[in-house]
Parts: sequence; C-alpha cells; structure tokens
Amino acid sequence: MLRIAVQSKGRLYDETMLLLEEAGIKLNRGKRILLLSAKGFPVEVLFLRDDDIPQSVVNGVADIGIVGENEYVEKGQEAKLIKRLGFSKCRLSLAIPKDEDYQGVEWFAGKTIATSYPEILKAYLAEKGVKADLHVISGSVEIAPGIGLADAIFDIVSSGGTLVTNGGRVLGVTATADRLTAAITQAYAAAEKISFEKLHKRTDIGFRALKAIAEKE
Repeated sequence: MLRIAVQSKGRLYDETMLLLEEAGIKLNRGKRILLLSAKGFPVEVLFLRDDDIPQSVVNGVADIGIVGENEYVEKGQEAKLIKRLGFSKCRLSLAIPKDEDYQGVEWFAGKTIATSYPEILKAYLAEKGVKADLHVISGSVEIAPGIGLADAIFDIVSSGGTLVTNGGRVLGVTATADRLTAAITQAYAAAEKISFEKLHKRTDIGFRALKAIAEKE
C-alpha cells in the first residue's frame, strides 16, 4: 500500500482531488477523515497541513506527497522533488505600500519585512546583498504594513487583489520560481515500487485530462 500526503483543504486540495479523480483514483472523504483508502487501487491518502507534508515524507509517515513548491523549498527537508505537476500556480513576491517611492531592491535595506517564508527570503536578500529585519508571522501577512507591524511583506501572490485591497502593491521582484505543485518522495520500499509506478502513470493521465479541461476554459 502506497501512502500519499496531500493538503487537507484549499485550492491545492481541490486541484489535487481532481487530479486523482481524473486518474481514476476514487475517494469518498468525510469532513473529519484524515486517512483514507482509495477504491480499487493500492493507495492511502493522508490529509495534512501543507507545511507538514515535506516532513511527513522525510520521516516515512507518507511515501510521497503533493505540496506547493514554496513549502518544499522553505522547509529544506531531505526529500526529492520528482515531478512538477503544473497547477495551482502563483509566486512569492515582495510588496510594499502603494505610495512608497521604490527605486530598487536596495529600498529594503534596514526595513522590516513580514513573511511566512523566512528561509526563502533570507536566501534572496543574501544573494542581493541586502540586510533587513524579518518578522515571521503565520497568516494575514498582507495587512502587516497597514497596522505598523512591518514596512513590507514577502508572501504568496496570485492575482495581487488582496494586496491592493489592503493598500499594497506587488513589485516586479520574485524571490523564487513560480509556485508549482511538486510531488516529493524519499526512498521507498521495493514492494511499493510497482504501486508508485502505476500511480505515476495514472497521474500523468489525470494531468493531461486537467490540461485539456483548462485549455477548453
């Protein structure tokens, strides 16, 4: 039995469930069920918070996981990225209050930046030679400048609408690649290899189906 960890809710959850469905892997999930066996296929699905998925793979709780690449990179776990699935795209970007005069990344020197992704941001600022103070918060990052908690933010951006609503503007600065859904894995038992290869083939079929649906829309 192959165990796959997926996000328990949100946009990535919805698209992952659609991927599995298109691949013919059927699940009937109740609201409080966190571990579920698929019908007619040797797979268990474990529903977790997205930031717990990389560690669950590394610790052997799950054989593989589907998670945003932002979490995969931020956690820095010893897991292997084996396939980018190409959905739930957005990016990690820096943003500042809309009235600020921004001339370049040097603007952030000595400033306080609120973020839920300190490790990714540290690496980016070090690459640019900029020293700033990081304020780590777990949610509602976009309101930090407006309430005086930080001068700027570094967060996931999709359309940028939430930032605009809260008086901010997204800069043309992206500190990492587009947030692509990533499948990650560590060494798994030889007995599970056949199941994994079958799953891989099925998810490829499901991904092609999803892509065809998206192109029609």
